[in-house]
This record gives sequence, C-alpha cells and structure tokens, in this order.
Amino acid sequence: MEKGMLSADLEGLPEEDKHRMATLIDQLQIRDSLRMYNSLVERCFTDCVDTFYRKALTKQEDTCVRRCAEKFLKHSMRVGMRFAELNQGAATQD
Repeated sequence: MEKGMLSADLEGLPEEDKHRMATLIDQLQIRDSLRMYNSLVERCFTDCVDTFYRKALTKQEDTCVRRCAEKFLKHSMRVGMRFAELNQGAATQD
C-alpha cells in the first residue's frame, strides 16, 4: 500500500493510531512476502527436484527451478498489477 493512500485514508485518526496502522500494514506486507517466497520455494522444489544423490542440483533441476521461479514471479507481478488496476477503478467510482 502506498504511504500517500494510507495518509489520506487515515486522515481523521490521531497520530498514535496512524502509526499503529502503518506498523500493522508493514507487518502484513512482510508476512505476505514471506508466504509468497515460501510458496515459491515449496512449489519449485516439489516440481523440479527429483533426486538427492548429490549436494548440488543437476543441470536439468537447476534449469527447471529457474524457469519455475521466473514464471511464479511473473505471475505474481501480473496479479498484483491487475489487483492495483481493479482497486484504482473501484476508488474512482466512489
């Protein structure tokens, strides 16, 4: 969430409450980032890693993990952009 949007939405609140809300929003964003990262790791590992004969990934596994991570991140970015578009459209209708 943008800090400017946060300020406008919380304009009538006391400073202490604004600070609490900003802290809460930051914590939620960190939590969501960690969830996305964990989901990425779990999904790509499950889909790509087949053997445990070596410490390092095989070339095929490495390529698979890289492609998987790239797709996951591109998809997440696109979903985020689409959500922002929809959110902005909803805000202008108010």
